Amino acid sequence: MNRFDTDAYRAVIDHGSDNRICSILSVAQETMKTSAIAGYPHEVCGLLIGTTGNQGWNISEARVLDNVNTIRAADRFELDPVAYQAIDRSLRTTGQEIVGVFHSHPDCLPRPSPTDLTHAWAMFLYPIISVVNARVVDVNYWALNDEETQFLAIQCD
Repeated sequence: MNRFDTDAYRAVIDHGSDNRICSILSVAQETMKTSAIAGYPHEVCGLLIGTTGNQGWNISEARVLDNVNTIRAADRFELDPVAYQAIDRSLRTTGQEIVGVFHSHPDCLPRPSPTDLTHAWAMFLYPIISVVNARVVDVNYWALNDEETQFLAIQCD
């Protein structure tokens, strides 16, 4: 059975609508896709850099971080905390900030998992890149709903 067809996985998706929008530069999209292919068959991860507000996200850059989860790298990721802190510090006077986390799903749908939900932060954007046979199949963008209990799909261009 496909794990995404279970009640636990279906429960993390809010099928309502969200009026926030996402604008992402093509260079950031390409960075996410290229890193997902290069890291296949393991999950890759990284940070989205940009600005955010009530209207949504403006993403100017994606920065790849090491997946420090060495035990279950094929289906789990853990951001390198030292790299995260270094990037956060480097952005403090730039007017930009960390506004999201991307990761890949090797040989799986680009939908959030219960594990993704337990680690998600409000106001962050969560792109998930589906990679099958070392090729990007799809990218979906997600954010927590107002109650912070489920993910909503976000339109990104």
